[in-house]
Amino acid sequence: MFAPEQYQILHNTNQAADIVIINTCGFIGDAKEESIDTILAYAQQRKTGQIKKLIVMGCLSQRYKTYLEEEIHEVDAFFGVDQLKNVAAMIQQKEFIYIPEHYKRNLSTPAHYAYLKISEGCDRKCSFCAIPLIRGKHISVPEAILIKEAQHLAAMGVKELILIAQDLTYYGIDLNGKRMLVSLIKALAKIDGIEWIRLQYTYPAGFPEELIELIATHPKVCNYLDMPLQHINSALLQSMKRGLDGAHTRQLVMKIRQQIPDLAFRTTFIVGYPGETKEMFEELCEFVKEMRFERMGVFAFSAEEDTTAYNLGDSVPEEEKQKRVEMLMAIQQDIALELNRSKIGSLQKVLIDRKEGEYYIGRTQYDSPEVDNEVIISGEQPLETGKFYDLSITGAEAFDLYAEHLG
Repeated sequence: MFAPEQYQILHNTNQAADIVIINTCGFIGDAKEESIDTILAYAQQRKTGQIKKLIVMGCLSQRYKTYLEEEIHEVDAFFGVDQLKNVAAMIQQKEFIYIPEHYKRNLSTPAHYAYLKISEGCDRKCSFCAIPLIRGKHISVPEAILIKEAQHLAAMGVKELILIAQDLTYYGIDLNGKRMLVSLIKALAKIDGIEWIRLQYTYPAGFPEELIELIATHPKVCNYLDMPLQHINSALLQSMKRGLDGAHTRQLVMKIRQQIPDLAFRTTFIVGYPGETKEMFEELCEFVKEMRFERMGVFAFSAEEDTTAYNLGDSVPEEEKQKRVEMLMAIQQDIALELNRSKIGSLQKVLIDRKEGEYYIGRTQYDSPEVDNEVIISGEQPLETGKFYDLSITGAEAFDLYAEHLG
């Protein structure tokens, strides 16, 4: 039996630790570089004896384990994405260790919100994506297990569940032969204590119509949708193997907008994909101006080994990719500022995440932690972290709102 109570668990801290576990990402070039830099920094501490054990796990280890073992000898062990029990066994110096399936989680997030991973892997064949190579085929977590975990989280004080997966909308197909996301959300919403359910990482092709209605009508489901669209040019979407052309992508976004008028639509795009001409990029810019997404991210194309797009060649120079990233984000910044300013004078339900100095920091239902807008509130009146308040919006910037508590 693994006994985590024997250990003090620290997250993202400079405090001294005997054992360091680095969870890596191997998705795109920038993430791989950040992972390597982190490993090397702690490898030096391992070499000098500042830490007793260094363990590396996750996507980078899964994909490049042999290379990493040859190049970085200070790491005690490398583990892949599905080897959590091996990590626990190594920590306690045992060959095998039993971890109960429903073991109570130790949250790395604030106590009032938590991520709930409903599936692992992906059956999609997107040309640019290495996730299926790293994570394997789509495997849904049975609903009963997810309900039990969510009940544990609610008992711990979690009020917001953020559902994540490589593809939320595919949930259940491997279990029952049909999409089961809507029924899962309805079951989770019945749990006492859960007030917000947020959806991240949905896929446009095959997007379930009933999910639109659920978001529009269910009081516990946030008016928030994360759907990476990647591009709007039909030729590029076909090359990316996204399953929808530009016209159908536009129709889907407009349908969602019409049925959920009060929606924060988050999306991401790839620029500099092989063959992306200036005209194709301009088409994407016009699409962004037309759709006025509330939240948006932009990535420069990263050629990943063993993917279909890797063999297309990296035809757009890096300098041009970065220029396109900046141009598209500049368009988005103007849109975001206008949308935020339109909220001035409104009353918004805000969940308080933390206090920083003299200010409280919170979020509306339209914002996911760490990646979206924050609401900044003066600390003159005491507020409690993890509680909801109705706040008056008094000011706005492109990616932040300012508010006051009317008491």
